[in-house]
Amino acid sequence: MTDDQITIPPSFIALFVEPGRIKPGASREHITRRYDFCEDLATMLTEKAIDLKWELQVTEYDVLVRIRRGLLAGESGLDHKEAWWVMTRLAELLGWPPAPVEV
Repeated sequence: MTDDQITIPPSFIALFVEPGRIKPGASREHITRRYDFCEDLATMLTEKAIDLKWELQVTEYDVLVRIRRGLLAGESGLDHKEAWWVMTRLAELLGWPPAPVEV
């Protein structure tokens, strides 16, 4: 799916496909807006994640879990699936292994 040269990855589009369906249940415009927001958020969180890992001396997994919990607890505007995607994308941007299971 593209919109103004933006390529939305299938992993993000899948967030809008209900079980048993093959097409997203949201408009292209809505998915594009949500993708832009989530991608920007993941990018902005890279520095925070590195700082947390260093400051708290915890594992990469622990950092990802803490950030995801923060996304769900705060007023981020993300739903459960989007928070998982942001956490997974953050790991990808940092070259960290993704969280092995949904937490």
